Amino acid sequence: MKFDILSLFPDFIEAFFDHSIIKRAIESGRVEMAVTDPRTFSKDKHHHVDDTIYGGGAGMLMQCGPLFDAVESVLPEKGPRDRVIFLSPAGQTFTQDKAKQLYRDYDHLVLICGHYEGVDHRVEEYLADELISIGDYVLTGGELGAMVIADAVSRMIPGVLGDSGSAVTDSFYEPILEYPQYTKPADFRGMKVPEVLLSGHHANIARWRRKEALRRTMKNRPDLMEKLTLSPEDKKLIREIVQEEEV
Repeated sequence: MKFDILSLFPDFIEAFFDHSIIKRAIESGRVEMAVTDPRTFSKDKHHHVDDTIYGGGAGMLMQCGPLFDAVESVLPEKGPRDRVIFLSPAGQTFTQDKAKQLYRDYDHLVLICGHYEGVDHRVEEYLADELISIGDYVLTGGELGAMVIADAVSRMIPGVLGDSGSAVTDSFYEPILEYPQYTKPADFRGMKVPEVLLSGHHANIARWRRKEALRRTMKNRPDLMEKLTLSPEDKKLIREIVQEEEV
């Protein structure tokens, strides 16, 4: 999987490349990431990429020219497995399902980061294949959103995570929160790890984990329960949870 991020702050993005799982994924060759500064394609001698807004208005707007040129430099011939994404509050909200879809359907993602008061609408209308938002709030630019998408999609790639099962058990891989997890010591200031986790009985541990994942989701994110496909065992566990909560 290849990621090209277009940003006015390449140092910020490059720092993201140099840490943790992403760094190891790049070094192993499973992921390729690069950042391109649209200023490189500015026709202005001062490398400006913004200008005043037609029709008036506060602030400055990013010009479409440098962004079109930047995309064409990293994607000279666009194929069906290439996707150009513009990070925008007007876009579809990013979810785990979207991360899985991007991993499944594409080999190359070009992520455009806006800045200033916004970007010339022609980028949205003619350059981007789709718009994505990471949430209903305002950020200074699209850099954080681009890194969120790159991180979430990279986790889908086999071998990127040390444990091949880790991505599958992450919260939101399916619409359920992750079960509680513990490490040593077994007793910290009287706060004890559940006995079942110390038992070595794998079937009982698996059942406890599923039950507690359901309990946690019902308590903290009940909206996700409507999206979850429940097995007969899940339904049994939910009945147990309801009975326990009523006591």
